Amino acid sequence: MSGIDSEPEDPWWRRAVVYQIYPLSFADSDGDGVGDLPGITSRLDHLERLGVDVIWLSPVYPSPRDDNGYDISDYRGIDPLFGTPGDFDALLAEVHRRGMRLIMDLVVNHTSDEHPWFVASRDGGPDGPMRDWYWWRPPRPGMEPGTPGAEPNNWGSFFSGPAWTLDPRSGEYHLHLFSPRQPDLNWENPEVRRAIHGMMRWWLDRGVDGFRMDVINLISKNPELPDGHVPPGARYGDRDPHCVCGPRIHEFLADMHREVFAGHPERLLLVGEMPGVTVEEARLFTDPARREVDMVFQFEHVGLDCGPAGKFDVRPLRLTDLKASFARWQHGLAEVGWNSLYFCNHDQPRVVSRYGDDSPEHRVRSATMLATLLHLHRGTPYIYQGEELGMTNAPFAGIGDFRDIESLNHHRQEVAAGEPPERVMAALRARSRDNARTPMQWDASPGAGFTTGTPWMPVNPNHREINAAAQTADPDSVFHHYRRLIELRHTEPAVTHGDFHLLFPDSEEVYAFTRRYAAGGTELLVLVNFTGREVEVHLPEGWAGTEEVLSNVPDRGPLGSRPTLAPREARVHRRRVGRAG
Repeated sequence: MSGIDSEPEDPWWRRAVVYQIYPLSFADSDGDGVGDLPGITSRLDHLERLGVDVIWLSPVYPSPRDDNGYDISDYRGIDPLFGTPGDFDALLAEVHRRGMRLIMDLVVNHTSDEHPWFVASRDGGPDGPMRDWYWWRPPRPGMEPGTPGAEPNNWGSFFSGPAWTLDPRSGEYHLHLFSPRQPDLNWENPEVRRAIHGMMRWWLDRGVDGFRMDVINLISKNPELPDGHVPPGARYGDRDPHCVCGPRIHEFLADMHREVFAGHPERLLLVGEMPGVTVEEARLFTDPARREVDMVFQFEHVGLDCGPAGKFDVRPLRLTDLKASFARWQHGLAEVGWNSLYFCNHDQPRVVSRYGDDSPEHRVRSATMLATLLHLHRGTPYIYQGEELGMTNAPFAGIGDFRDIESLNHHRQEVAAGEPPERVMAALRARSRDNARTPMQWDASPGAGFTTGTPWMPVNPNHREINAAAQTADPDSVFHHYRRLIELRHTEPAVTHGDFHLLFPDSEEVYAFTRRYAAGGTELLVLVNFTGREVEVHLPEGWAGTEEVLSNVPDRGPLGSRPTLAPREARVHRRRVGRAG
């Protein structure tokens, strides 16, 4: 059992590890090529053996799947694509029986345009009773609806193109920060808030253990919806000052906590995905006294290799930038608040391909090095399905291989604007969300053990070498390194409670830090060689000869005062220190 006992002063989730499942690509039980809930249930042994404590389930609600389920048409249902409500209940019961918890994806910044709320809002016209459940606006004064530039403001969508779509019947536009088929809910309307609170209580009463809240810091917008500043070379105005951490966001989250969470036991985990959030804002969101959320997903560290034009403007990562970013968040949330620790999820490419070396010769050590670096920081680690195997980006041959709406829209927009198609494709291969969405690699069979049919998206050809069956049988695999990392978090208090001190901040080769927990009498040293060559390190005094706790390179011998780290080596050492008080 992987459950963790709770203590009032030490919330259980601080010592937990969360595993994200993308249901479409995890396990298919009926051979239709699409992952489903019974498939997930059939693979829980894998997660129990890994040692994780929480499963985060990406959306399984009914959806027309314009954005692969993040466009929800019924908040209280289960999409038949994934199974039945009974299948969900069976999964939840099995998760709980194994001592794990399950949190749902909560997507309430927007719905699908097929949700009954939006259908009523649109079809009722400007005077309809549900019109202001969404953001509707007429065209700019003096302009005809549908003409270029007539949109109510100059905001762009996160998924390319304008953030407004015209309804020809009424002559008004609806706001969508994402796809045109994902209209934004108007949280200024108290009826919207009450409906969402009721839906959330319904899921908690059913037994789920919390929520990961999709782009939750976008729900409060400046009601005037003003134009944004247009940076040089940009197509659209900067919407972020008017919709990121908007004027009522703290009020809305405090209301949600009071109306939904306050009446439930302290079993819950509440995670807010917050693009554009700063350390100072995150400190407020995660301050336990404010009762908003337990932790946030921030995006700073996964934007360090992006140029001014955004995620598809690919730049090399500088290690000093990564260290500075992590250190800023570690120190910023040290006294109040809490960090989420992640490299991968359904929106990010595979980290071993992005920040490591995914060649057959170096993939295993790169994957274990990156895992060690991430998991030994202060915060709650998140593992995305397949990350524990060192799964890599996929070899997309052409635009026809992609499924993701963001990638397809970006390709269409950039090629139309005159960008060379191969340059656009190179960026998609590196950064497309589809890299995370290829099927889970369970074994070396033609369908990778994911399906006996034709998968909805082709499996990565390297599943013949990279798969769970091979790795569970190999004690030196990426999988077993993750198991050891999780066990260390569960058994060594310094991982949860220790302070954070960055070493060698100016080095572009070595990422090293200590985690000192004086009350527990323990200090950990984490040494990571981020390069593909040997590097000598001059250690602080007192670490030579200390106990090795974890390593991704076998038989390295005792730690000297000036050790030479092998390429992509990661070492964790422990020493005893005087107890405080």
